Amino acid sequence: MNIEVAIIGEGGLADLVGGELSALCRIVRLSDFKGGVPESADFALVLHDAWQPSVHREAEELLRAAGIPWLRGFVAFGEGVIGPLVRPGMSGCTQCADTRRLLAGRDRKETWMLEQRLAEAGGISHDAWASRTGLIQMAQLLVKESLEILRGSRPRSEERMFFMDMKTLQCTSHFFLPDPQCPVCSRLPDDTPARARISLQPSPKISGKSYRCRSLDDLADFLVEQYLDYKTGFLNGKMVDLVSPFADVSVNLPMFDQDEVTAGRTHSYTESELTAIMEGLERYCGMAPRGKRMMVRDSYSNLADHALHPESVGLYAKEQYEQPDFPFRPFHPDEPIDWVWGYSFERESPILVPQQLAYYSSSCGQGFVYETSNGCALGGSLEEAIFYGIMEVVERDAFLMTWYAQLSLPRLDPYSAGDQELELMVNRLQAVAGFEVLLYNATMENGIPSVWAMAKNLKSNGVNLICAAGAHPDPVRAAKSAVHELSGMTLTLDGKFEANRERYMQMFHDPSLVHGMEDHSMLYSLPEAEERLQFLLEENRPLRAFHEQFNRSPAHPDLTDDLKDVLQAFLRLNLDVIVVDQTTPELQRNELYCVKVLIPGMLPMTFGHHLARVTGLERVLEVPAKLGYAKQPLRPEQLNPHPHPFP
Repeated sequence: MNIEVAIIGEGGLADLVGGELSALCRIVRLSDFKGGVPESADFALVLHDAWQPSVHREAEELLRAAGIPWLRGFVAFGEGVIGPLVRPGMSGCTQCADTRRLLAGRDRKETWMLEQRLAEAGGISHDAWASRTGLIQMAQLLVKESLEILRGSRPRSEERMFFMDMKTLQCTSHFFLPDPQCPVCSRLPDDTPARARISLQPSPKISGKSYRCRSLDDLADFLVEQYLDYKTGFLNGKMVDLVSPFADVSVNLPMFDQDEVTAGRTHSYTESELTAIMEGLERYCGMAPRGKRMMVRDSYSNLADHALHPESVGLYAKEQYEQPDFPFRPFHPDEPIDWVWGYSFERESPILVPQQLAYYSSSCGQGFVYETSNGCALGGSLEEAIFYGIMEVVERDAFLMTWYAQLSLPRLDPYSAGDQELELMVNRLQAVAGFEVLLYNATMENGIPSVWAMAKNLKSNGVNLICAAGAHPDPVRAAKSAVHELSGMTLTLDGKFEANRERYMQMFHDPSLVHGMEDHSMLYSLPEAEERLQFLLEENRPLRAFHEQFNRSPAHPDLTDDLKDVLQAFLRLNLDVIVVDQTTPELQRNELYCVKVLIPGMLPMTFGHHLARVTGLERVLEVPAKLGYAKQPLRPEQLNPHPHPFP
């Protein structure tokens, strides 16, 4: 081969690889980068017998500038590491790989601190487990991989890292995703009005009975392979729940400070795993802007003509802001804040949205409000994501409207739906978990079928009541969605409830102690709290048939047409629908989309009783009378003062 390969590094691994390749191509040996890089090199190997993070950072800078592809190999903590292949001008560098490996690891904070110390001190020359036998095995893999690269074949180290146990010589290969916030190789686009503009495109459904444009079988081809890996994965673990009445699978989204667990609940463990992965992707996209570079920081006063006023989506009352140690401060129109571009379907134009309303971790402990994942949704097309984002806003608004106004909703007969699957689900929850399922029609003035579901324990011990909700143009699908949510809590929380009963009793008497998401549902595990749901549980309430309660909208073969029907329902009520595209590069590679939907005026789901948001949202006072539940609009003091039971 008339090819020049630069080998940078000292030690046994560099010597072994250099010896093997010297008979096949020209070798240039360098101990470090102090003299720069040989620009005539076609390829470079950075090889050490120990971890040298500072050298890898140098390699990224110098070899990228010189346009030289390169591959690294080193030993760290008794493990040989090879890869990834780095190509100049392309995303997916060694820093991306190290970030994924760091986050997926169990001791990420300790590993990060060690990496910083090694970088500052120049590293060590030899790992204690870097035996000659292990280094020979690593060298053979490096040589084989280098030759594939030099021949122009697709190497196995593209977007992958190899890990070799230096004790057993067992080797595994692990895929990693480029880090969109990598300071070395990421090139995020600017957030602009043009990028925020939405023009709805056709999104054909996969079948006449589906409301999805891509099947799980289609998504299965890449969801597990690209997103779930214990070593370098975007998601680094899963747990199968064999206790829940239905197939329940959870996956772990690792972050530097904490882990986030997301769950999938279906009738198949395989499908539940895929659903949980998509939930993890959605959670990640909704936490912070990682798909575009924020460009606007200014006051509302200066941007008012093309910006969303935060008051329209609900703020805290003056009394809440004045509470001791309240973590948020009142919104001030003259104070500069960060903004992102979204799209207003009412204005038919881009609109600026406060970043802390568009991403739900942006305001944690600062800003003027705490936003949750309310309205975040993932889809196989942008239109599908928007559709399901709206459904989540509708579901939670209906639940909170019912709770705050204590609406005496019509109770539904699940057996009147004529759906065998729903009947089996209800029967299984009673037979396996010992819970009676109660369904209620919670549809609000928008006309989109919404269902409040409640599971009532028929046993003498354990969790007493569980509540959930669902919304969908097909009321049976809304009911099934709510029942699936119930199932995840029917048998899994009894131990926690019994162990913490005294704490929940304290919450019952003092709602200020209800802080976290789980507190809301666990409070209503108490039999004593059942009295607060008597507006739904009153006896002798007649059961209503599904066909009497719901006017089914005609389904279209294209999901975009269903979405347009839903949008029109809100525009007729003078309610805007605002969409912020949260899609990140990790999703774009597989044509997945994630959005945040805001519908000003709808009730936002909140967790922590002290963070309830109804100020400025007049619908909660007016809609009960419009729907015939009250004779006249409610007064603020008539709203339910207790913490809501949403799980």
